[in-house]
Amino acid sequence: MLFRWLVSVSLFAATGAFTVSSSNKDVQVKENEGVDLTCSHSADFGQNARLEWKFKDTKGSQSYVVFNGKPTVPYQSRVSMYSGNLRFSKVTRKDNGMYTCEVSGNGQFSEVDVKLTVLVPPSVPLCRIPTSVTTGKKAVLSCHDADGSPSPQYRWYKGGVLLPPDPSKIAAFRNATYKMTDGGGKLEFPAVGRMDTGEYYCEAYNSAGPAQRCKAVKMEVRDVNTGGIVAGVIVALLLLLLLGVGIWYANKKGYLPKKSESKPKSNVVYQPPSVYGGEEDDGDFKQKSSFVV
Repeated sequence: MLFRWLVSVSLFAATGAFTVSSSNKDVQVKENEGVDLTCSHSADFGQNARLEWKFKDTKGSQSYVVFNGKPTVPYQSRVSMYSGNLRFSKVTRKDNGMYTCEVSGNGQFSEVDVKLTVLVPPSVPLCRIPTSVTTGKKAVLSCHDADGSPSPQYRWYKGGVLLPPDPSKIAAFRNATYKMTDGGGKLEFPAVGRMDTGEYYCEAYNSAGPAQRCKAVKMEVRDVNTGGIVAGVIVALLLLLLLGVGIWYANKKGYLPKKSESKPKSNVVYQPPSVYGGEEDDGDFKQKSSFVV
């Protein structure tokens, strides 16, 4: 791309003006409607002119829409060309992105970018709201809609009252500790207090259609149950005490099996028969073994 730009600049200086332009570089259209992306150039290349359209989606993936003067296979059923312009018979939300018209001929090259935004109203957003949080703990409420185009922004409500994005600027909310991030998609409480208890819901909105909201969910902030913790510890200690008493009593009454006493083992020393002169003495039997008790 840098090489092409350098070549274009050098040829522009040597041969004069050569520009590629569009009558509308920021196009917005509703989903399922048709639209034209325009492209024109100042040079007259005649038969040597080459015009191509490329598409880069919102994730950065790039592909050809028109190559060698013809729409590519994915676009053949709904894209046509006339005088260098690109015409869609119907657009979908997948067509959101940047389109580049490239014109070259006689060793010259130039291009123009056209942004296409397909307008899609938001859907009911997916909200994640905790129902119970302990006082002093962090709480994060999230809201997201994957359908809206342009990407929706978000508003949060507590008890039906709109929460301002910056509570420090509103007198009635100066004691609030929350903050909003990700275009309002997250409502964060670094350390919740009892005053944060309430019903919350989120609303997604954009320029394409009416706003949509999720169902309200009550978030209750509870204090740490110290009484319950103490009671649990006491019950655990009592159980250990009862277990110890039970083992002692069973052992005293002889209910538990005793260890068997080990009996001493006899040691036997065996001596083989004597061999004299290479032959065994079978004539006489002598006591060779001794038993030790």
